[in-house]
Amino acid sequence: MAHTPIPSLPPHPNSTNLTTPKSARASPSFHKHRSEVQSSPSPVQVGHTSLSSLPVTDAEAVAEAAAAAKHANGTMVAFLIVFLTSLLTLTTLPAAESRLYSNYYQKSCPRFNQIVQDTVTNKQITSPTTAAATLRLFFHDCLHNGCDASILVSSTPFNKAERDADINLSLPGDAFDVVVRAKTALELACPNTVSCADILAVATRDLVTMMGGPYYNVPLGRRDGRVSKASAVEGTLPRPAMPVSQLIQVFGSRGFSVQEMVALSGAHTIGFAHCSEFSSAIYNYSKSEQYDPQYNPRFAAGLQQACADYHKNPTMSVFNDVMTPNKFDNVYFQNLPKGLGLLKSDHALFNDPRTRPFVELYAKDQNTFFQAFARAMEKLGVHGIQTGRRGEIRHRCDEFN
Repeated sequence: MAHTPIPSLPPHPNSTNLTTPKSARASPSFHKHRSEVQSSPSPVQVGHTSLSSLPVTDAEAVAEAAAAAKHANGTMVAFLIVFLTSLLTLTTLPAAESRLYSNYYQKSCPRFNQIVQDTVTNKQITSPTTAAATLRLFFHDCLHNGCDASILVSSTPFNKAERDADINLSLPGDAFDVVVRAKTALELACPNTVSCADILAVATRDLVTMMGGPYYNVPLGRRDGRVSKASAVEGTLPRPAMPVSQLIQVFGSRGFSVQEMVALSGAHTIGFAHCSEFSSAIYNYSKSEQYDPQYNPRFAAGLQQACADYHKNPTMSVFNDVMTPNKFDNVYFQNLPKGLGLLKSDHALFNDPRTRPFVELYAKDQNTFFQAFARAMEKLGVHGIQTGRRGEIRHRCDEFN
């Protein structure tokens, strides 16, 4: 299908046309009723703890132990004091930090990082929208109920899984496929060792970095979840037309601040959306307006042309950042004041006084955005994780053991 470029958009040194490559269209992989992996449709190019910081009861307990040392065997009690202090320190660390390790697979699967990196590099070269697709898949997995790879599980006659919730139906197949490829290679190198949740987390980080984004730490040791239900998804993920108050509520319920929410929204710098997700804003918007006046007029006209056949082709999609869609940068934030936001939620971030200061901050300073994004992704990556016996290491990412 031929795509029509947006006419007369403001020039940008790295700008591209509105239509995405055909190889990028969305199509979930290894799904029960989608047996063949296809490329996602191309979007249209338009810590330590001191005694003073311990809880009062804990500090008192250590003090009592110290007092007892005067009347008991000095060596034995001194050992007991050190042990108690260390134990209290460990229990006050964030749960996720105390259970995940950067070198988790150093002995059990020493080539883990290299295998994942090689896999995502090859996939990104052949399917250029893999990075955006994988970032979105990771987000939908973690924000819903924690980073447990439950989004990867296929439905069965007895269970409708998360990936078949209506908000997840448009998740691109390339993202599922890159995880499957990495899992297959890792099972050959070190069977029954690496979780799908860890693969998705590291693949996402590596792809963000490949696109020019910030490198951030991904501690390892997650287990794969044993539950995946579509019925539990509603209300846990942001939708394109959500008002800012609702977006803040969704993120806030997961422990994320408004600033962290805006930073994570910066992932749209390499994202894309299906025309059906914003068509109501560009066609017959109201009795007096053909499109939402928040759009730049020329941008709106270009979107109308690019999405003209979306009824016949529901996979038709458009880049969120029409200027530099294949580069992870802060241009997404620079676009918003110009009316070049794609989704209603994009426009809302700039128009709402609670989020606008952060949009302006990140638009002005890319390093500040990168630092904030990296911190938020590290936090998201340990949200609701399962470790030890609470989860499992799946043999296949699309089904429970």
